[in-house]
Amino acid sequence: MIARPDLLDDRSPPGLEVFQLTTDATLPSCHVYMEAQIFMPDSRRFFLHCSAHVHGSDKSDPRHRYLLCDLEDNGRLIPVTDEVGATAPAVSPDGQYIYYFVDQTEPGGGQLTLKRRPVAGGPPEILLVLDQPLPGTSFRPSRIYSLSTISSDGRRLGLSCFLGDGRSRGAPYGLMIFDIPSATVRLILHGVSWCNMHPQYSRSQDPRLRRNILVQENHGFYADELGVVEKSYAASDADIHVIRDDGMNFRNLPWGRNGIEHCQGHQCWRGRSDWAITSTNFRGDVPLIESQAVEHVDHNGLHSRGGRRNILSREFQRPEFPHFATDIAGRRLIADSGAERYRGALFLAALGEPGRDPMRPVVPLVHVANKATHAHPFLSPDGTLAFYNSDESGVLQAYMVRGLPAI
Repeated sequence: MIARPDLLDDRSPPGLEVFQLTTDATLPSCHVYMEAQIFMPDSRRFFLHCSAHVHGSDKSDPRHRYLLCDLEDNGRLIPVTDEVGATAPAVSPDGQYIYYFVDQTEPGGGQLTLKRRPVAGGPPEILLVLDQPLPGTSFRPSRIYSLSTISSDGRRLGLSCFLGDGRSRGAPYGLMIFDIPSATVRLILHGVSWCNMHPQYSRSQDPRLRRNILVQENHGFYADELGVVEKSYAASDADIHVIRDDGMNFRNLPWGRNGIEHCQGHQCWRGRSDWAITSTNFRGDVPLIESQAVEHVDHNGLHSRGGRRNILSREFQRPEFPHFATDIAGRRLIADSGAERYRGALFLAALGEPGRDPMRPVVPLVHVANKATHAHPFLSPDGTLAFYNSDESGVLQAYMVRGLPAI
């Protein structure tokens, strides 16, 4: 990695440092995604990837690799995967393994392989090969989502996919749950509106909560025979839910779908808590709101019965925070801003009492200067390091911010 003091500006706090983690000018590289579980528990090693873009990679690209970044060894990058089609990585909660899938699927056929590789090194282990319909269904998975999600006890993986046969229009998408000890898989959710699900397991270690999965539903979506969008959803049609990983206890988050407030399309759990945070579009602003899941009666979003809402950004004039993430304690939040007057800035904020306090203070960190990509900022689990993407050099690269202020 190389130091980039030129990326600091007069708003940056004293002592802040910026580093460029990937440096190959011939190959685009980036972080996996804000919600991806790619960090070791020590907050000093994590996975990123090369020959990729900010929303994933091309499954046919032979140059695509996941790399282990060792921050205690000056950001040394160690190639971990070499299979064409490697996608959707997740690190086990104890930091011993990286799980990933090898996507050789096509609508109505092909093969999906779940692998596990020791982070310390060694060959991968094949846990499951899926080359036939999902148990109890006629569906074959394809168009595999680039993000998987792992339960806090390390026993289950969630992965979304397209379920069409390559011939039928308007086919569904779905959510698969892989049970790691038994090497089995089951489909727990499917329908035409689950095209961009962003499944996220609860980070909680409480047995009552750790089987919860946060999911995004996009009403009005319609796909062609190959799963390509024909009729896209409107922001006003999106809503967010929580479902247990056995397919039961479907619930609502009280956001959007009232004709005025629209779910913007990004949400995450607040650390290990049962509070979730979303960005919404409300009369041109993009505020951040936290809530807990409530009973599902209808897809009525903001008007869901019993919904509690705390507008985290209420003290920020004209908020616009489309991408964000928290530390594992749920006490720090990092966000980018789409507002013209703050364009290119990353912000760090402290989070107070869930359901009550606004985020404060809101401290500008660095000027990202992106040209045509998303910064997608996130924090290390311990909240001491920040990460983002930038194409300021003309080639997409991964960056890190160290020396975050004590807020």
